[in-house]
Amino acid sequence: METLHNKERFTKNLLAWYDQHARVLPWRENAQSYRIWVSEIMLQQTRVEAVKPYFERFINALPTLQDLANADDDELKKLWEGLGYYNRVKNMKKCAQVCVKEYGGQLPSSYEQLLTLPGIGSYTAGAIASIAFKQRVAAVDGNVLRVFSRVLVSEDDILKEKTKKKFQNIILEYIPEDRSDAFNQALMEIGALVCVPNAAPRCNICPLAQDCIGYQTNQALRLPIKTKKKDRKIEKKTIIVVVADQKVYIHKRPKEGILSDLYEFITVDDQISIQEVEHKLGKTNIKNITQLQDAKHIFTHIEWHMKGYLVELNNLPEQGLWVSKDDLNNTYAIPTAFKKYKEALETWWKVIGN
Repeated sequence: METLHNKERFTKNLLAWYDQHARVLPWRENAQSYRIWVSEIMLQQTRVEAVKPYFERFINALPTLQDLANADDDELKKLWEGLGYYNRVKNMKKCAQVCVKEYGGQLPSSYEQLLTLPGIGSYTAGAIASIAFKQRVAAVDGNVLRVFSRVLVSEDDILKEKTKKKFQNIILEYIPEDRSDAFNQALMEIGALVCVPNAAPRCNICPLAQDCIGYQTNQALRLPIKTKKKDRKIEKKTIIVVVADQKVYIHKRPKEGILSDLYEFITVDDQISIQEVEHKLGKTNIKNITQLQDAKHIFTHIEWHMKGYLVELNNLPEQGLWVSKDDLNNTYAIPTAFKKYKEALETWWKVIGN
């Protein structure tokens, strides 16, 4: 009787599928270590199609690791604007500076050395080492954990670090000596395109079905196992977009905490009324107040529920950072949390003809 799973056949079928179906991606066309690293950090929590323009913009502005190490902080945050998780790009600059100081301006080729760098964990180290340097190491992300949980019918919780380490060792047994780069990318690709989350996996077109125990025993749909996340803390906010003389007021958030060191509109830690806005800003200089749509933004452990106002002043105050439309679009990074209120501001600029 034929076994339900054969490692050699699994690897052969996976690579044959990848050779035929691999997407054309800018970081694959030139698999240089810096480009692989940038793409992998960007791809965390973000879809491939959404990342492409960000990747091109970032690489054009900062084509080398040395350029990143020397980048101005505000320029760096502006290049990252829209991707969220700004600590990632802060760590990238720290990592680049370490590489310039200790590795001659290049990322090290060793998996173990990569792991010592700021912001590089086991998955990213595995991806860089295998794809850019052809090292025979595993790169285990959420896609890979999902695929192997179904293939081997694993009851292990994929959100636990010990599960990830377990699968790193298991997957290493499958990686061919001469195609570690293609194997790791193929696993990620099949998880993104075929063995998809949430919706029913496309088992009828999967090249791994012959060796997927989950499919053969009708268990694929219930896998992988994930512990339920704790409910997020709800925080109520009021966002006040203050404009005057075709400019908008912004300021930097504190250097510590959520969205640290990024620019924002006036943000109040509560939901307040128009009368309270008038009291806060001083009624005498207010020309008009428009209530904006409510908005919600989800962070990892916190959820912001926001009210918003656009406040037009009669005169431009002398104090504070007041920026033009061009300044905001080209220089200052506004976090995605404020996207709806930035859009309202852009509409206001359009109305007044700026």
